[in-house]
Amino acid sequence: MTNNSTPVTVLGLGRIGAALAELFLRNGHRTTVWNRTPGKADQLDGLGAHRVDSAEAAIGAGELIVIAGVDTATATALVSEVGELVAGRDILNVATGRPDQARELATLVTELGGRFLDGAILGVPQTLGTTDTLFLYSGSAEAQQRHASTLAELGTVNYLGADAGLAGLHDMAVLAGMYGLFGGFFQAVAMVDSEGVGATTFTADYLIPWLRSLLDLLPTLAAEIDSREFPVNFSDLAANRVGLDNIRTAAHNQGVSSELIDPLQRLFDKQTELGHGAESFTTAVSGLLTSGRPVGVR
Repeated sequence: MTNNSTPVTVLGLGRIGAALAELFLRNGHRTTVWNRTPGKADQLDGLGAHRVDSAEAAIGAGELIVIAGVDTATATALVSEVGELVAGRDILNVATGRPDQARELATLVTELGGRFLDGAILGVPQTLGTTDTLFLYSGSAEAQQRHASTLAELGTVNYLGADAGLAGLHDMAVLAGMYGLFGGFFQAVAMVDSEGVGATTFTADYLIPWLRSLLDLLPTLAAEIDSREFPVNFSDLAANRVGLDNIRTAAHNQGVSSELIDPLQRLFDKQTELGHGAESFTTAVSGLLTSGRPVGVR
C-alpha cells in the first residue's frame, strides 16, 4: 500500500479496467468504478470499490479519471457524452488507439476545461503494478506533475512529453514490431509443416534459440539507423536481398505462400536499385518513409 490517497475513478471494467481498479484499491486509493453494462468485476466490491450507476457520478467522484474502454474512439464518445463535467478533471485514457485519435481527444478535453493524458500499457492485467509492465504516457505536463506518483504505481513508467500522441505512437510502433515477429513465425512454421515437422518442436528447438540470439543485435542495428550512414556491422543489403529471395523460393518449392515476406523482398529490391546494396540492410528503413524526411531526423 502507498501513502498516496488520490481519489481515482475507473470508467470501463473490462480485464484491464478491472485490474487497474483493483491495483488502485490495494494501494489505498478511494476508487470509484463504473461500467456501461452493470454487474461487471463484482470482486471489486469486496475490496471497497465505490460503484456508481452513471459515468457522470463516477467523474464527479475522482481527481484522476481513468478511461479503460475498448479503444480511443470509444473514449472520445464517452467524453463527448459527459461534456463539461470533465472541466477541472485530469483524464487518463488507457484504451488502445492511434496518435491522431489521442491528439483529437486531448483537444476535446482541453476545450471542455480538463487536462488530458494518453497512456499505453505494455503488459497484461496480471503484471500491472510490477516492473514487467511498461506504462508509457504523454500529454498535459500539469496533469503529469499532479499524478506522477499515482501513475508510478502501474509498473515501469515513462512520461514521453506534452504531445498527447507520443504514447500512442510508441504503442503502435511496438505492436508493429510484435506483428512483424508473428509474421515471420507464421512463415517459418508453415514451411516446416510442409514436410510434417511440428510447429511446437521446431519453435522450441530452433526458432526461439535463434531469435533470442538476435535480440542482442538489435541495439547495434538501431545505432546504424540513427547514424543515417548505415555502416555494415552485421550484413549488407545485397546479401540479405539474395538470402530473402532464396527463402521465398524454398517456400514456393514446398507449396507454401511467401506473401508474409514478399513486401520485405520488394523493399530490399527497391533500395538495392537505388544503389544501397553495399550498405547495411538496415538502410531498408529509408524506403519505408513516405514523407521524404531522412531517417533519424526529428
